[in-house]
Amino acid sequence: MLTKTMEKALNDQVNFEIYSSYLYMAMTSALEAMNFKGAAHWMRIQTLEELFHANKFFNYIIDRGGRAVLQEIKKPKTDWKSFLEVFDDAHKHEIIVTSRICNLVDLALMEKDHVTNSTLQWFVTEQIEEESNGKTIIEKIKKTKNSSDGLMMIDTELGARVLSPMANITAAVSAPL
Repeated sequence: MLTKTMEKALNDQVNFEIYSSYLYMAMTSALEAMNFKGAAHWMRIQTLEELFHANKFFNYIIDRGGRAVLQEIKKPKTDWKSFLEVFDDAHKHEIIVTSRICNLVDLALMEKDHVTNSTLQWFVTEQIEEESNGKTIIEKIKKTKNSSDGLMMIDTELGARVLSPMANITAAVSAPL
């Protein structure tokens, strides 16, 4: 059973994960407007991943006897000046997500909620990957020195991203009918 404090914190994280999805959807639109179709595809998958994360938290709250309560979603930024700025903002956002997940771990440990702590470790590991991916993409973009050929190569590479089959399956199985 979740404490009211943990339940509220997890509900806040559901909201933030949905906001993250919303932000990445805005980035998708910006990248489409810049004609970076591959990067836009990459962000579409990121959008879906964030919804998967929100769903994971949502279901966890319910599974632990809590009540998942949806909240208003903040409007995200919608304009970026460059390919690099989009991915730089995405990376900065993932650093914030990591901080929020770590705060949830701290709360779980403080409340001696070992079950929630165990569940949160999946998100801790996920954030290592999220931050690493962002940093790698930013470094590649910077190395192009705005060479259109280099940016197009990165765009093509990003367009090859596929949604994890496990995320697809888990989201479909855990979604109520």
